[in-house]
Amino acid sequence: MPSYTLTINAKKFTFEADSDTPLLWILRDQLELTGTKYGCGNGSCGACTVHFNGNAIRSCIMPISKAEGGTVVTIEGLAGTEGHALQQAWKELDVPQCGYCQSGQIMNAASLLARNPEPSTAEIQTAMSGNLCRCGTYSRIKKAIALAAQKSMQ
Repeated sequence: MPSYTLTINAKKFTFEADSDTPLLWILRDQLELTGTKYGCGNGSCGACTVHFNGNAIRSCIMPISKAEGGTVVTIEGLAGTEGHALQQAWKELDVPQCGYCQSGQIMNAASLLARNPEPSTAEIQTAMSGNLCRCGTYSRIKKAIALAAQKSMQ
């Protein structure tokens, strides 16, 4: 079985896996980073979103062989003890209902804010359109992203 090395949440890890094993299962099963969720398994819902080399990606469709040597940030590594501005806004606006999709929502939103610290409502809508929420908390999610952007600019 091949060996792979990745930097995950600022720590280097080496592990063995079949080359087609999705990054999601490495994170959840081998490293016990369970904040990243399994939703659909085909990249459609966004529950498994993580940052890979600075970009939001769907970890359920990223084979570990393509991730070799890369840098991954999961929801557990997004911020220190204070929490990322998005996590703080999520709490302030009581965004989650069931909460299952929220780590993927936050990771996608963090990628947006890293690229565009002052997104318009339309830009938020476009960036977040690929992340599904079965509970329908879309309006609260959009408000939290706008709030985090506003607070980050202060």
